[in-house]
Amino acid sequence: MATDNRINFWRRNAKVPGSVQPVYGAQHPPLDPRLRRTYPKETKPKFNNLKTKKASSFHEFARSTNDAWDIDDEEDEDFLAPASCLPSGLHSSSSQQQNEVAHSETEVSHRLAPPRTDAQTLQEDEDEEEEEEFDHVNSKVVKSSSDVHLSTSSVRSTLQKQQSLPVRPIIPLVARISDQNASGAPPMTVREKSRLDKFKQLLSSPNTDLEELRKHSWSGIPREVRPITWRLLSGYLPANKERREHVLQRKREEYFGFIEQYYHSRTDEHFKDTYRQIHIDIPRTNPLIPLFQQPAVQEVFERILFIWAIRHPASGYVQGINDLVTPFFVVFLSEFVTEDVENFEMAALPQDTQRNIEADTFWCMSKLLDGIQDNYTFAQPGIQNKVKALEELVSRIDEDIHNHFKRYEVEYLQFAFRWMNNLLMRELPLRCTIRLWDTYQAEAEGFSHFHLYVCAAFLIEWRKEILSMIDFQGLLMLLQNLPTIHWGNEEVGLLLAEAYRLKYMFADAPSHYKR
Repeated sequence: MATDNRINFWRRNAKVPGSVQPVYGAQHPPLDPRLRRTYPKETKPKFNNLKTKKASSFHEFARSTNDAWDIDDEEDEDFLAPASCLPSGLHSSSSQQQNEVAHSETEVSHRLAPPRTDAQTLQEDEDEEEEEEFDHVNSKVVKSSSDVHLSTSSVRSTLQKQQSLPVRPIIPLVARISDQNASGAPPMTVREKSRLDKFKQLLSSPNTDLEELRKHSWSGIPREVRPITWRLLSGYLPANKERREHVLQRKREEYFGFIEQYYHSRTDEHFKDTYRQIHIDIPRTNPLIPLFQQPAVQEVFERILFIWAIRHPASGYVQGINDLVTPFFVVFLSEFVTEDVENFEMAALPQDTQRNIEADTFWCMSKLLDGIQDNYTFAQPGIQNKVKALEELVSRIDEDIHNHFKRYEVEYLQFAFRWMNNLLMRELPLRCTIRLWDTYQAEAEGFSHFHLYVCAAFLIEWRKEILSMIDFQGLLMLLQNLPTIHWGNEEVGLLLAEAYRLKYMFADAPSHYKR
């Protein structure tokens, strides 16, 4: 029976997964009924005390639904629909039990609330007027509470979904790629200039000291020198300055030799499935950043991924590899762009420059994948082992979170597979990924080994939110929609510092790591 439930849980039906639900991090802010009402500070009802009828374990949840992402679709539609659009018998046809529960909750809230003053009533009226103006200006998806009469059952259901999510300021979904601190604090000009001068000194020497370069790169690479530094740290360019130009020319010619030799075979019977999957995945790569929706850019990605796939038959193309192209592409493009990269028109660059960016992106991505190719071979054993190691590590560093997952039957593979497959690129804004990869390039085994400790630190970062979730669905939805859109260099720096602490404690002390 348990096996059938698990199969039913992951089975896709005719309904499209990802139906409209108030998920934090979506284009519109989450729909939180608590924000639609105004309570005096001392009379706020205790939402956490509401009894929820949600499944408390994986098996209970699986018995109640056939698709994880179609939970309470009907209730959400009720919540989004104006009262005038609702069927006339909807409110009157709700069950006797729901009416009794709603009536009892109303009595409890009135009993807890002290007598309201005229000033409080006036303040509520003013707040409702402000809400009407806010809704009119910002969005036409939801009407204000004074215009929409919500049914009690839909309000309670949505409340239970949203009560544990953190309330954060509204931040644009398409954040700038350029590296900025989330706090908006001005950069320390003298310190940054000193660091930039040190990088330039290292890079201009006849033989660059790569160990010294890694040491300085660990805490972030200045934007001006990031392209050449990444080429050096990835092993694409030699440390000897005189040989670099010759190597660049030879490798770029070699890449376009592969294009002439192999790219025409994309329509062959043997390779057409690979090319078709690449062609489908490319538009999904950072769909909200205009740069990656340009046909010229998508063609570049298709060529890079197809050539890599046929030159690595042990793994071929696997979904997720397409994400790994974007940081290299953006960094090498930024070498020629002074304005915002995300809105830049690729066609404005000379053809030779476009070709050089494409070739450099291919070779640096290939160097990265050489170190983690077991993540993408048959059955993806590298990812399986890393997820297992993450589970073991978390059980050591935070037993509360580990036991919380066990209690509600959340498997690490259900959320951490994507963390390993995409190197956290789906969890972080692109600007944060680029900063993270500065450190990964500086670490000896950054992508293959240090990433494990970054994932552990990333999980512990959300400790409070995780422990506040008391059902399987809530935990999984939180872990797959972590609110990081506001993150910048400061948050990534703290994450990396914690990851380094964990690595220092556990990687060098195997007896602490294993039972």
